[in-house]
Amino acid sequence: MSKNSYMEKMGEKAKIASFHLGTLSIHKKNSVLSQFNQYLKINTNLILKENKKDIFFAKSKKINDSMIDRLRLDSKKILQIRNSIKEIIKFKDPIGKTLSSWKRPNGLIIKRVSIPIGIIGVIYESRPNVTSDVAALCFKTGNTVILRGGSEAFHSNKILANLFKKALKKKKCDENCVQFVQSKNRKHVDYLLSNMKNYIDVIIPRGGKSLVKKVLKKSTIATIGHYEGICHVYIDRDANLDMAIKVVRNSKMRNVSICGAAETLLLDKKCLKTHCKPILDELKKLGCSIVGDKLIKKFVTGKIKVAKNKDWKTEYLSPVISVKVVNGVYDAVHHINKYGSSHTDSIVTKNKKTAKTFLSNVNSVIAVHNASTQFADGGEFGFGAEVGISTGKLHPRGPIGLSQLTTYKYILEGKGQTRK
Repeated sequence: MSKNSYMEKMGEKAKIASFHLGTLSIHKKNSVLSQFNQYLKINTNLILKENKKDIFFAKSKKINDSMIDRLRLDSKKILQIRNSIKEIIKFKDPIGKTLSSWKRPNGLIIKRVSIPIGIIGVIYESRPNVTSDVAALCFKTGNTVILRGGSEAFHSNKILANLFKKALKKKKCDENCVQFVQSKNRKHVDYLLSNMKNYIDVIIPRGGKSLVKKVLKKSTIATIGHYEGICHVYIDRDANLDMAIKVVRNSKMRNVSICGAAETLLLDKKCLKTHCKPILDELKKLGCSIVGDKLIKKFVTGKIKVAKNKDWKTEYLSPVISVKVVNGVYDAVHHINKYGSSHTDSIVTKNKKTAKTFLSNVNSVIAVHNASTQFADGGEFGFGAEVGISTGKLHPRGPIGLSQLTTYKYILEGKGQTRK
């Protein structure tokens, strides 16, 4: 691939900005974030105007409703974005913290100290709030960032990125601490993934399965992220029925288009007669379609689709749920570890021993007891916001907030010691 001068310049600017960002005090960073927050308030109508262009474009391209729902902004969502930034401002400086320290027999003091990762590339779809969340989190952690949002949210992302750059300029900081790829040309994405290892330290993809698949296939740079969100709720034989209904309803129907939405419901065969019909009736009342195994079919009024093997591997992101009968907690864990995506899985039970078995053995990065899977969110974890959720085995795991956007170095302090 020939050199892409547009992307190369972005990389060079990011490197210069990275050095500048390393010199900023936490007070200076917070003042930029406060200014950005103020610009969001002042420019709410302008942001909504740009968002309407994206909604019109998405509808003209016949983009599905769940994607449009993720794309849509209103005054309430902008207020949520602003509240996230306020939360991020409140956090202490995550950089320069001594994570551990010890003294060697020779008097040498060794410290493990938090530092920024460096330059982060984020490729994402639909949600414009990702632009502001990622920009704020990366800036606070001393990471410069190159943002490439989906073409369906181009105008919304552009205005939000420009407002952040305006805040940087106002506070006399390098505007290139946050850069947005202001082009819909996919060649830029390909180049970013394949030819910018000298500039970018890590790539974070945030979006659907096809986007993540493309990033994993093409990237020569280390990646952090999750492939898909096939989340489960397991109703144990010792589950309180009212709680089970409440948790399943929220896990599936609060927002069907997010990665933390439950896609499969597992029911212990010992509670089928008492729990199955009330839970499924509640879901059906809310407009959720049931895809069930042969045993489930007996407990559902009217016709339902009979589940096939592929249904246990499907992330619906719509009001559809697959339902399976399992023989106790070990069978539930086996199903989840076989078909799940290591994202978020929940058990509803009064039995603490059963809960411990479930929580200890599911491969999920987020394992939940007696609560909704939709708490799989950085904001709900108290992180203020998130860059995404990582389901990999290596650091970071789960919601990626401030502390997850740092790495560390070792600092050795001596008094002239030399090694024998």
